[in-house]
Amino acid sequence: MPKILLIQPTQYSSHRRVLIKQKKIYLPGLVFPLLAALTPPHWEVETAIEVVDEINFDTDAQLIGIGAMGHATFRGLEIADEFKRRGKTVFFGGYMASILPEYVKGHADGVIIGDAEIAYPKLLHDFETTGKIEKVYHYPVEHLDNLPVPKYELLLKKRIGFMLPVQAARGCPHSCNFCSIACIYDGKHISRPVEEVMNDIKRVKELGYKMFYLIDDNLVGNPEYLEALCTRIKPLRMKWASQCTINIAKHPELLKLAYDSGCRILSIGIESLSQEALDSMNKGWVSARETGQMLKQIMRAGIMPSTEMIIGTDFDTADSIRDLRKFVDQVKIPIPRFYILTPIPGTELHKEYSDAGRITVNDFSRYNVTSSVFTPANISSEQLEEMYRWLNRKIFSIPSILRRVVFNPYFFRRPLLGLFALGVNLQYRAFVKRGDAPNIL
Repeated sequence: MPKILLIQPTQYSSHRRVLIKQKKIYLPGLVFPLLAALTPPHWEVETAIEVVDEINFDTDAQLIGIGAMGHATFRGLEIADEFKRRGKTVFFGGYMASILPEYVKGHADGVIIGDAEIAYPKLLHDFETTGKIEKVYHYPVEHLDNLPVPKYELLLKKRIGFMLPVQAARGCPHSCNFCSIACIYDGKHISRPVEEVMNDIKRVKELGYKMFYLIDDNLVGNPEYLEALCTRIKPLRMKWASQCTINIAKHPELLKLAYDSGCRILSIGIESLSQEALDSMNKGWVSARETGQMLKQIMRAGIMPSTEMIIGTDFDTADSIRDLRKFVDQVKIPIPRFYILTPIPGTELHKEYSDAGRITVNDFSRYNVTSSVFTPANISSEQLEEMYRWLNRKIFSIPSILRRVVFNPYFFRRPLLGLFALGVNLQYRAFVKRGDAPNIL
């Protein structure tokens, strides 16, 4: 029986060569359960999620698959090199491998670019029939119909939190210049049949889970589709979380329906409070001056926003970063996250900055969103990094956490979610105290 080992590497701490580990996986990914469901039944599938697992380099698996996001890619390259040294056949997948296949090719026998629904079965067939795989598998999908129900049982063998992942759609109709998703999907937003999404959600419920999270890149990319999905989810009486743009606040009836169907947390990319900065990111379809009010609308609807914000745009100064801190405290954003603008290789932003001679660091391992790797316009790289550390220290101080979470009216309306937000903030506080970007793995 052929055997495959699928590995999700963890990442190194931003400024120390220490692997990040956790007691639990709070947001387990969908890739491995879905790949397992796409694997022929006569194959044995083993998984290792390094944030909680140790990598078994002595495995008897003949084929090793590595999928990594962001900075974890560099740990993935080390793992690939070690397995190659031991004579294993290794392939890479994931968005970094898809954007920069040339960067990982020297560390692996093959690379899957983009979606894997067609590519992965072809790769397994090649390996089983010839003992080898192709250098590149690039088979874009045109639809997401007839996907199998993921084998969630693989995740249940791990130490995981209280949610399982489900996907309703991929991609985003927008093309922000800093976004890796825009590189892969180029403005496409592909939805799955609602009935098939419901099959996955019902399976999550059968396994005893009362909450799931939709890992979609932009849940409100197709409002009509979201309405249909929420209508179907509502009778299940489950809770769920997802990510989308702040413009969901412009659809009050849909916002209410999302809440009524069980939506309790939405991760929202705010990016900047400057309209000029948003315009420069190809995100001019968001109104910066309405951001605070729209966040409050989302909270009034009963949904907790978890925001992502960027500092270091051409319109940022030390004063604007101080203003950002005031904004977060005033609006009482329960779960904020901050990143230094990072021109990810392969994105439109990286090309723009590279052509302008503004890239100062070409070592991609330093593209960790806590370091400035380019020349900012109105602040030095050194001051930008110092202001980033200052911002995190202020926002994740105990007084700020208490103001934003415990003394947030939302806390008393939904105390369990308030306690969840409190735990997340304390987790983020631990991350930033050691110099890492706040994160939940």
